[in-house]
Amino acid sequence: MRFWSLESLLVICVACSSLSWAASKKKKKGDEEPVTQTLDFPKDPPAAIVADASRMTFFISPLSAKGLLSAQIRDAIRSLLGQSRGAQIVKLRAFVAGSGDMRRVPSLVSEIFTDKRLPLPAVTVVQVGALPLTGAQVLIEATAVDRKPINPNGLAFIGGQPGSASGVGDRLASMLARASIRAESVRQVTCFLDGLEFESSVREQIATAYPRAPAAYVQLRRDSAGEYTECEAVTALENIPVTAGSGGAVTFVGPVRVVLTGAQMGFGGEDKDIALAFDRLGRALEGVGASWKSVVMANTYALSNGIRRKVGAARNVLGKSEQPGTGLSLVFEGLPSVDASFAIDAVAYVER
Repeated sequence: MRFWSLESLLVICVACSSLSWAASKKKKKGDEEPVTQTLDFPKDPPAAIVADASRMTFFISPLSAKGLLSAQIRDAIRSLLGQSRGAQIVKLRAFVAGSGDMRRVPSLVSEIFTDKRLPLPAVTVVQVGALPLTGAQVLIEATAVDRKPINPNGLAFIGGQPGSASGVGDRLASMLARASIRAESVRQVTCFLDGLEFESSVREQIATAYPRAPAAYVQLRRDSAGEYTECEAVTALENIPVTAGSGGAVTFVGPVRVVLTGAQMGFGGEDKDIALAFDRLGRALEGVGASWKSVVMANTYALSNGIRRKVGAARNVLGKSEQPGTGLSLVFEGLPSVDASFAIDAVAYVER
């Protein structure tokens, strides 16, 4: 018969206890419910952002017919980030065509920029009638701030001159001449057309006169038709302006800090509804050191001519601006909220 020593028995007991404890712990862990992970909602883009006018540069995403709206938005943002080459994108204006959910634009902007640890830009989103490529659902304009001065004397904002498609090149050239701005100083052109059948003619005129400037072309509404065309532009200045201000359809701002806002939507067509939207935009401006008095450009994206006229008439009173500056005032297809009747955004210089 084999006898076990006291030391051996103690070792066996300790080993058995350890195995029993490990098995019990493993079982308890298996019985535990997995911890529910909560994902943070994407942050909203800022209502307004400050940028240096002397370092502002402009890009436009190429049109693509690949995939649905979300895929096209991602491709457009990826292209703009590539074009910017490290310059900080501070403002995006997206023109969406088709029936896709426009709210995907700011949502994906927030998601993509956050994932890349980039500051969020201000965002404006408008629905248009169509884009000049079958299947294309989004075109995005980007304003970025480069590392070095590109516009050492500041910028000029050229308001759109309404008229026929055949004369759009002459109208824009006339505005540049009156402001003593050379064609090679044009930084960006955006053209709004009633009928896309005239897009090729307008594109040829703009590309011939300003071959280095990125340009965008959109149809205002699905039901709009005819030769009506309005092109706006941003240009570098030849000389530093004495003060920021308006010269009719041309507004000047020197190499100073400016504020770019995202769109503020208005709901309803009463005076109080318009005043509320203006008040929200005014608070956004004041939050970064500007005000309605320093606005150099304001855009109105309306859904009817009646609303467009009322917003235009109310702007000087509500904005308390002696120099209303330039900016578009047009009727578009839609806005991100089905209840919205108009949206406004602005550019202003920092007062403090």
